[in-house]
Amino acid sequence: MKTTIAITDDHRLLAQALSDMIQNFEKYEVVYIAGNGKELLNQMQRGPVPDIVLLDISMPEMDGFETALHLKQHYPAVKILALSMTDREEHIVRMIRHGARGYLLKSCRPSELRQALDDIRLRGFHYSEFLTNHLVRSLNPTEMNTTSVNFTFNGREQEFLKMACSDLTYAEIADKMCVSTRTVDGYRESLFQKMNVKSRVGMAITAIRMGLVQV
Repeated sequence: MKTTIAITDDHRLLAQALSDMIQNFEKYEVVYIAGNGKELLNQMQRGPVPDIVLLDISMPEMDGFETALHLKQHYPAVKILALSMTDREEHIVRMIRHGARGYLLKSCRPSELRQALDDIRLRGFHYSEFLTNHLVRSLNPTEMNTTSVNFTFNGREQEFLKMACSDLTYAEIADKMCVSTRTVDGYRESLFQKMNVKSRVGMAITAIRMGLVQV
């Protein structure tokens, strides 16, 4: 039985090109194309519900962030592969918090798309260079490491961590905290060291896994 896919992208030409490409992949079948989140949900109500949704982030009416959150809440079995023109860390973090199993740039090669689909079908996730497999697995409660880890943060570091797990830029975080960007850089480096991570994405995933930030 083929893995079914729905493509959601307001750029119809790109969506159709993706569909034509995926139809040539063995074991995959595109069941429909939607122009935004609302169209996708309407299609899903009529059926069939796809196994994987390729979800553009920037769309009119109902964007990828809102759509992903709705799917997480109402269709948790559907696996989301986010598509974007940008690799901004705050966007990656936000999509992960909303349940995305993978994040691909639209400039990726066909082989990368195929690999992402295969990974999601077989392993349940694909993050390539963005996240390590260990961090991604830790998002799944059934695979969480039960070892207790105690991080010692001061009040400002805790405030920064909460904002860093949102889609705010570092400059916007500095503005909200009424500090300089250099001070925010200091908070970031301190948390990277304490949490043993190397990126904002890794920090956010660890914070979510350990219950330091509520999703």
